[in-house]
Amino acid sequence: MPEEAVVYQRRIVVASRVGLHARPAGLVAQTAAAQPAKVRIAKVSGGAVGDPVDAGSVLSLMTLGAAHGDEVELSADGAQARESVDVLVELIAKDLDA
Repeated sequence: MPEEAVVYQRRIVVASRVGLHARPAGLVAQTAAAQPAKVRIAKVSGGAVGDPVDAGSVLSLMTLGAAHGDEVELSADGAQARESVDVLVELIAKDLDA
């Protein structure tokens, strides 16, 4: 019987004043692309998680529409999912425009 994939998820509030747009989106995408596990990100609205997009894509991050103060959920699976998600959570928790 094949082993089930374990998905690691974390939620974080976007700290950047412009949200995940322009420079912050570029930094998050670049960091996500460098991770060993593929990380997906979704905007949380009213407690409901929206459709996840590839966190390694600047365009996907910008179309997500995550503004300052919005909550997002990051997820990944695989052996290094936790490390990959945690790196991005730490980044999104900072004001990347400062």
